[in-house]
Amino acid sequence: MSDNLYAPLTQAIIRTLTDKLYEKRKAAALEIEKQVRDLHKNNHLTELDKLISVLEGLTLSPNGNNRKGGLIGLAAVAIALGKSCSSYSSKLITPVLTCFSDLDSRVRYFACESLYNIVKICRSSSLEHFGDLFDVLWKLSSDTDQNVRSGAELLDRLIKEIVIATPTFDLEHLMVLIKERIYTLNSSNRRFIISWLHTVLKVPGFNVTTYIPEVVDGIFKALDDQAAAVRETTVSVLGELLYKLNPSENAKVNLGGIINILVSHTTENATPLAREIALVWLDELSLWFGGQILPSLSAYLVAILPSLHDPALKANKINEHIMELVTPDSPIDMDSVVEVLLNHLQHERYTTRIAVLNWIRHLHKTNPSQMFQFIEQFFPRLLSMLSDSAEDVLMLDILLITDICGHQHQNIDMSTFELKKEIKEELKTVSPYLIKFCISLLQMFHDDPKLVTERGIQIVRQLCLLLDPRDVYRCLALLLLHFQDSTGSVDYEFLAKMAELLNRILLTAAELFHLRANLKNPDASNCVDLFECLYRCWCHQPICLLTLCLLSQSYQHAAELVLRLPEIDITVDLLKEIDRLVQLIESPILAYVRLDLLSAEHQRSLACVLSALLMLLPQTDAFNTLVKRLQVIPLLTITDNHKKSSKEKPTKIKFKELLEFFDNTIATRTKALSANHKNKLNSRARQVEN
Repeated sequence: MSDNLYAPLTQAIIRTLTDKLYEKRKAAALEIEKQVRDLHKNNHLTELDKLISVLEGLTLSPNGNNRKGGLIGLAAVAIALGKSCSSYSSKLITPVLTCFSDLDSRVRYFACESLYNIVKICRSSSLEHFGDLFDVLWKLSSDTDQNVRSGAELLDRLIKEIVIATPTFDLEHLMVLIKERIYTLNSSNRRFIISWLHTVLKVPGFNVTTYIPEVVDGIFKALDDQAAAVRETTVSVLGELLYKLNPSENAKVNLGGIINILVSHTTENATPLAREIALVWLDELSLWFGGQILPSLSAYLVAILPSLHDPALKANKINEHIMELVTPDSPIDMDSVVEVLLNHLQHERYTTRIAVLNWIRHLHKTNPSQMFQFIEQFFPRLLSMLSDSAEDVLMLDILLITDICGHQHQNIDMSTFELKKEIKEELKTVSPYLIKFCISLLQMFHDDPKLVTERGIQIVRQLCLLLDPRDVYRCLALLLLHFQDSTGSVDYEFLAKMAELLNRILLTAAELFHLRANLKNPDASNCVDLFECLYRCWCHQPICLLTLCLLSQSYQHAAELVLRLPEIDITVDLLKEIDRLVQLIESPILAYVRLDLLSAEHQRSLACVLSALLMLLPQTDAFNTLVKRLQVIPLLTITDNHKKSSKEKPTKIKFKELLEFFDNTIATRTKALSANHKNKLNSRARQVEN
C-alpha cells in the first residue's frame, strides 16, 4: 500500500493509528497532532483538508480498529487546531456522529471520547450541530453499555456548559427537541430530557415560560417513573417551572392551557405525587393571578371537587379561595361550570356533594339571573338528594331548595303542574317553585315510605324554618287534598299518614311556634283560610282534626266532632292517635287548653270533648291520665245535650260547611277503604284457587 493513499499521512502512522492497542493509537494521534500544527502554521490548508478526509475515511471502514483510529485522529486534529478549530468543526464532528450507531460498544465509547475532545475545543461552534448532538446524546442515554453511557454523560455535561455560556443559543430549537421526546417511557431517556430542562431553567437569560404548556404534561407523566432519581429531578424541575409562572417574572403565560393540563393530572387515575403537585400548581396560580383564573373555573372545579376528602391535598384551600374570587361581575362560563356541578352533585364522597351544594348556593347568590336559567336541570337532582345518607348534605340540600323557592324573580309555567283552577287561585301568593317542590316531595313520600319515616319530619321542619311556615303548610295541605297516585286513585292511607305527620310537626316543632300562635285565634291573626285549608286535609285523620280544633280553641266544634268518632271504625291506630292526643293535652304546648277547663266560656264544651275521649279509650295509662285531669276540674257539669251550652263567639270560620266536608270525607273514605279491602280479599281468593 503506497503512502500516497493516505497522504499527507504516512502508511506507518496509519498502521500505528489503527493498531488494536490503545497506547499505539495514542502515540500515532500525538504524531498527527504535531503534523496538523505544522500544516496549519504553514497555511497548507489543502493538505490539512486531505488529512481530515483520510481520518474520516477510517471512521467508515468495516474494520473496528480502523474506526477507532479515525476517531482518535479526528480528536487529535481538533486539539492541534485549538482556537482555529471552529472553522473545521463540521468536518470533525460529522464523521464522529456516524460512529454512534456502531454495533461495537468500544467504537461507540471512543466516539464519545473523540467528540468530547472536539467539542471541548470547538465550544460554541459545535452548537451548529446541536440537533444532531442532542439526538446522539438522547440515544446514548439508554445505551446498553455502561461505559458508553458514562462517556455520554461526560459529553452531555460539557455540551450543557457550552449552551449555558452561549447567549445566542437557540432555545426554541432545544424546546422543540425536548417536546418531541418528552413523552418517552424509557427511564434513562426521561432522565436525559428532564436533566436538560433542569439545565435551561437555571439560565437567567432563557425564557421558557411560553414553552411550559407544550412540555408540562410530559413532565408530570415523568413523576410516575420507577427510578427515584428521575422523580426527584422532575419534582425539582416542576418547582422551578412553577416559579417561572409567577407574574413578577413578567412572562407571557397561557394560563388557560396550563390549567387544563394540570387538571388532567388531578384525576384519581393520576399518581399521588402528580396529583399533589398539580394541586399545588393550581393553588399558586389562583393566588398569583386571582380573578384571571375564573374563565377556567369549570376546570378548577373538575380538579378540586373529587379531592376534597384528602386533607393532605390543597383542594379545600383552593376551593375556599376561588369561591371568594367569584363575585356578581366575575367572567364565568356558566354553562361549563353548571355541567361540572351537575356531574359531581351525586358524587360518591359526601365532601364533594357538600362542596357542590355550596357552590350552587354561592352562584345562585352572586349570579342569580344566570343560575336561574339552569334551575330546571338542578331541581330533580336536588329532590333526589333528600334521601341522601349524610345529614349535612340533607341540610344543605334543603337550604338550597328553599333559596330557590324563595327567589324573587321566578318565571315558571304553572300549567305544567296540572292543578285545578281553584287550587292555583288559592296558591297564587305562594312561590311557584315551592309549589313545584311540594308536588315532587309528596310524590317522593308516597313512593318511598322509608323517606317519610326517616326524613319526613326533618325535611318539613327545615322548610318551615327557612320559609314562611304558613305557605309551606297551605301548599302541602292543598296538594294533599287533590293528591292521586300513578293510577289516578286516591291513596287514603297515605293521606292519613301525611296528615298525622304534618299535625305532629305543627304541634311539637319549635320552628312552628308562631304558626301555632296564629292558629290559636285564626280570626284575630287572619289565618281563617289557612285553618279551613288544614281542616279539610286533616279530615283524613279525625284525631288530628280534633287536635287542630283544640289548638284553635274551637271547643264547641270539637265537641260536635268527637261525638262522630263512634261512627268511624275504631281501629288500634285511631286509639293510638287518641293516646297521643292525651299526651299533647298534658304537654306545655297545650297548657292553655287545660286552663280553659277553668273558663266558664269553654269548660262545658271542652270537658265534653275530654270525657268523650275518655269513653273511647281502653283503661290504659292515657285513660288514667285523662281521668285524673277531669277529676280536678271544679264545678264540672256534663250533660248529653252539649248543644245547649253558651253561644259560640262569632267567627269567620265556616264550621257548618267544614263539618259537612268532614262527614262527606269520612263517608267517601270508609267506602273506598271497604272497596279496597274487598278487592284484596277477592285477589287473594283468586290466588288460592289458582
